[in-house]
Amino acid sequence: MTETMIGVIGGSGLYDMAGLQEPRWRAVGTPWGAPSDEILTGRLAGVRMAFLPRHGRGHVLPPSSVPYRANIDALKRLGVTDVVAVSACGSFREAMAPGDFVIVDQYIDRTFAREKSFFGPGCVAHVSFAHPTCARLAAACLDAAADTGIRVHRKGTYLAMEGPQFSTLAESRMYRDVWGADVIGMTGMPEAKLAREAELCYASLAMVTDYDCWHPDHDAVDVASVIATLAANAAHARDTVAGLPERLAGQPRPCPCGCDRALDTALMTAPERRDPALLARLDAVAGRVLGA
Repeated sequence: MTETMIGVIGGSGLYDMAGLQEPRWRAVGTPWGAPSDEILTGRLAGVRMAFLPRHGRGHVLPPSSVPYRANIDALKRLGVTDVVAVSACGSFREAMAPGDFVIVDQYIDRTFAREKSFFGPGCVAHVSFAHPTCARLAAACLDAAADTGIRVHRKGTYLAMEGPQFSTLAESRMYRDVWGADVIGMTGMPEAKLAREAELCYASLAMVTDYDCWHPDHDAVDVASVIATLAANAAHARDTVAGLPERLAGQPRPCPCGCDRALDTALMTAPERRDPALLARLDAVAGRVLGA
C-alpha cells in the first residue's frame, strides 16, 4: 500500500508549517521549471508532510506568475499523495463571513493567462473534472477545521479570476447573482486541474477574508483588510493542518474517489505517435500510465 504523504500548499498568510519533526527545506527541480520556493518536508504525528508556499516566502509571486505545473510536479515527485490547498478568498454569501473557512467542492474557471495542462501536442489527455476535489480528503479537512472551533462550511463554488486586480462591482454582482458562485479567489485554477492530471487527491480549504465588493454594508476589498483577517486565521489554518495526519494515516488505497487513477481513460494519443520529449517531462505526473 502506498504510504500517505500530505502536501500542503500555503496561500496568502501561510508561508511555513510549524511542528514538523526533522524539518528540511528542499530544492526540487522539475521539467516545468522551479516551483514557487523550496519545499519544507518532515513528519507530523508520524505522517510524511511537505509544505510549499504558493507565492514563495515573503509573497513574491502574483497569482498569474505562480508556477502551478512545477509546484504540482514537485509535490508528486516527492511522493505526495494528498494535496491540501489553503488560500484566501472573498465571499459572495452573507453566511460565509470573514474569518470563516469554506471546503471548496466546485470551480468556475475565469483565468486566461496560465498554462493549464501537463499534456499537449504529442500526448493529448482529457481527465474527468466533474467533481474537481476529492470527497474523502475534503471530509478530513472539514472535520479537522471544525475541531479548531472555526466556523467552516462544508461546500462552496469557487470563482477563479485572473487578477491581480480585485473585481469590479458589476463582476461581483454577476458572479454572485447570475452564476451562483460562493467565493472568489485568484489561485484555485489551474492548480486543481493539474492535481487531477497528476493523479493526486486534492482538497481546497478557503479562508474568507472579505465580502468582495457586492455587499452594500461593507467597504470594497483592500489589501489591509485582507491581511488583518489572514493574520487572525493563520493559527486556525495551522491547527487544521495539524489535525490531518490522524485522519489520513492508513486510509485505503486506491482512493475511493478514483483520484489516483484519473489517467486510466484519459490518454488519447496513440502510443506510437507520442512525443518522446513530452513523455520525458511527464515522468513524475503520468509515469504510472506511461510506464516511466
